[in-house]
Amino acid sequence: MKYYIIAGEASGDLHGSNLMRALLKREPEAEIRFWGGDRMAAVCSQAVQVKHIRDLAIMGFVEVLMNAKTVLQNLEFCKQDILDFQPDVVVMVDYPGFNLKIAKFAHSQGIKTVFYISPQIWAWKSGRIKSMRRDLDKLCYILPSEREYFAKVDFPAGVYVGHPLLDEVEYYKQQAAEQSVDMDSKPIIALLPGSRKQEIKQVLPAMLSVARMHPEYQFVVSGMSLVGHSVYDKYIKDIDGSVRIEYDDTYGLLSKSYAALVCSGTATLEAALFRVPQVVLYKGNWITMVIGAFFVKLISRLKYISLVNITADRKIVSELLQMDVNGSTIDSELCKITKNPELRQAMLQGYEEMITKLGNKGASDRTAEVIIKEAGKK
Repeated sequence: MKYYIIAGEASGDLHGSNLMRALLKREPEAEIRFWGGDRMAAVCSQAVQVKHIRDLAIMGFVEVLMNAKTVLQNLEFCKQDILDFQPDVVVMVDYPGFNLKIAKFAHSQGIKTVFYISPQIWAWKSGRIKSMRRDLDKLCYILPSEREYFAKVDFPAGVYVGHPLLDEVEYYKQQAAEQSVDMDSKPIIALLPGSRKQEIKQVLPAMLSVARMHPEYQFVVSGMSLVGHSVYDKYIKDIDGSVRIEYDDTYGLLSKSYAALVCSGTATLEAALFRVPQVVLYKGNWITMVIGAFFVKLISRLKYISLVNITADRKIVSELLQMDVNGSTIDSELCKITKNPELRQAMLQGYEEMITKLGNKGASDRTAEVIIKEAGKK
């Protein structure tokens, strides 16, 4: 079979790599073309990488408009590449702004479409459900709460597969070599500012301002080489050596951290799976937030923004938004989970509750089976 897989962000690269591994375990001779990053490229030397995620990670209304020409060029290139390759199925991993347009095109060409990791239409842009009904042969969703939502909106193409991070974190823990721990070293506070330049710009300066307040800790930034070292360097250049960066090893950093400041996104779940108490931050471009609030009615429709709280359906971790993303407020919340043993323990207990709700392992395997079945229907 021939598979065309599209991932546009760092989290999609992670999930896509495990999905590719599961597909190739079942079909070693499968032909794969993909949009993704280094993780997907490392799975199989025979798979053909079409585009790298470093050229694709654009978020926010303003940012998308500023890069509209590039986005349109990528869409047209992708459509033609699909026509040239003639896959049995197009697999779209998250990245909905781009991928739902590709789903519409692939469907119009009679090519099977599988979307892996549903857009959060239960939170915003619920109008997408119409095009998703029309253009998707299967939708593999990963959050337990989405079961109820897709049943309510009568979406028969939906399949609950479980959350892939359960497998990915477990795989890391099994593969990681035992590390010696320096008991005299300062506790580590991990700074996870996101995987996009826009996110880093908005939250990293506030994270670093807290680092100046606490010489008793080591503050370590989780950096990504694909973003570019210069993006981080310009923010930490004035720090007196109390902050360092570890590139491309988020799991390694979380495995030895005492607490974390985390930009809202997949990383909030990753910190929870490593049992690291955290404070969640989100700050967007103010124009993007105004437009977004108009469409999503953010305050009234969303109780939470972090996947930890959304999955648990209650507050486990503190969430700081927009103007609250400042040194004073972040420091206050950080001190609660570093200085107060009872609050730390309450958060860790909340993690266990949330992890139980995530369900069983095996999301990549179940998704691979769905994809192979759809490919066979051609």
